[in-house]
Amino acid sequence: MNVKKKIYQLAPPQILALGFAGIIVLGGLLLSLPISSSNGLGLAFIDALFTATSATCVTGLVVVDSGTYFSVFGQVVIMLLIQIGGIGFMTMTTLFAIVLKKRISLKERLILQEAMNQSSMEGIVRLIRKVVIYSVTIEVIGALLFTIRWSFDMSFGRALYFGLFHSVSLFNNAGFDLFGGFRSLTLYVEDPLVNLVSILLIILGGLGFIVLSDLMDFRKTRRLTLHTKVVLAATSILIAVGTIVVFIFEYTNPMTLGSLNMGGQLLASLFQSVTPRTAGANTLDIGALRQATQFFIIILMFIGASPGSTGGGIKTTTFTTLIGAVIAMIRGKEDVVFFHYRLAKDRIYKAITLTIICLFLVVMMAMILSTTEDHSFLMILFEVTSAFGTVGLSMGLTPELTTFGKFIIMFTMFAGRLGPVTLAYALQPKVEKELYRHPEGKIIIG
Repeated sequence: MNVKKKIYQLAPPQILALGFAGIIVLGGLLLSLPISSSNGLGLAFIDALFTATSATCVTGLVVVDSGTYFSVFGQVVIMLLIQIGGIGFMTMTTLFAIVLKKRISLKERLILQEAMNQSSMEGIVRLIRKVVIYSVTIEVIGALLFTIRWSFDMSFGRALYFGLFHSVSLFNNAGFDLFGGFRSLTLYVEDPLVNLVSILLIILGGLGFIVLSDLMDFRKTRRLTLHTKVVLAATSILIAVGTIVVFIFEYTNPMTLGSLNMGGQLLASLFQSVTPRTAGANTLDIGALRQATQFFIIILMFIGASPGSTGGGIKTTTFTTLIGAVIAMIRGKEDVVFFHYRLAKDRIYKAITLTIICLFLVVMMAMILSTTEDHSFLMILFEVTSAFGTVGLSMGLTPELTTFGKFIIMFTMFAGRLGPVTLAYALQPKVEKELYRHPEGKIIIG
């Protein structure tokens, strides 16, 4: 039996897991080559593998400075890994098949359905075409706007290169930057153009391709799906609440907002509210934030972006479903209702299951790291949540991780990008459906 046939006998979650793992290993090998480093000595394989995992899982946590350590070749490898990881390797494979006019098989459609988190295969290839078109269009526009701004600070060629890299990084919610010194976008904390373009790229990448497709079709259909309405409402509320909370907590902090004018304070508060939604870029020093702000950012990172997007976390729809279930229970209602539509019970069960699995993963990884890393628990919890949510924000722990700690964070990034439930399905043996049900019983809750 040939290898291709064996692979096609695997379940879609297993193929996705193997695909991402293969890309990470290949990326690690490329980044460990002497040509990938600016000093020509090559990077230790564990650090190269960590960087490849972070790029493919569109996270942004780095053990070496991307802007100064890597050569142009290494930086281009990172950018390609971000692009493949952001829109998905199956999307890239399907794109090549479409270009070569090859038929997309039923198995490949099932894998795409799993990768895009869709409930059915209907219109999945058409969605993939839209994913590619939207991604390229948005990234090109972002790159041009960045190029115009940075051409005032550097040569045009360098500005164009920086513009393309950061546009790809921000739209795919990766958080990698080339400014050196682990500074991210702190040099442009009060720059309106850089901030607003970055924020738009992050939000568009985090909304999800299903939502973008629905918005683009709105002029023809004159209607939005329930999923799009929930995502837009949840995203707007989280950004607004996040901006207010960051502003209140940091307004008097001289290390962050305290040294800025009112316009800069509002812009920085907005950026720090948007970026925990799995982007990873920052305009303020995360380590200088007050502990209350850092813990609030942990909550935002855990929630993450929306389904079918380039971001991670439990997703906005999961969080909204949980809040809806709590409100319905408090009000004595039987159904969770959004925009005059009730949610099916299986959606609520899935949201609860996903949240508990993710919470268990984050807590366990944080507990393990707290025994191997000599740092405060808040810093460790921040790092683990950032890895799980594929965010990339850090309080400075990443470069100081032990070898064991790097493996823990790599696994957490991988699980966060693939999705804990998908990863669990990929690792478990095939389960047959039960042919019977147990009698109903009752227990006391609360």
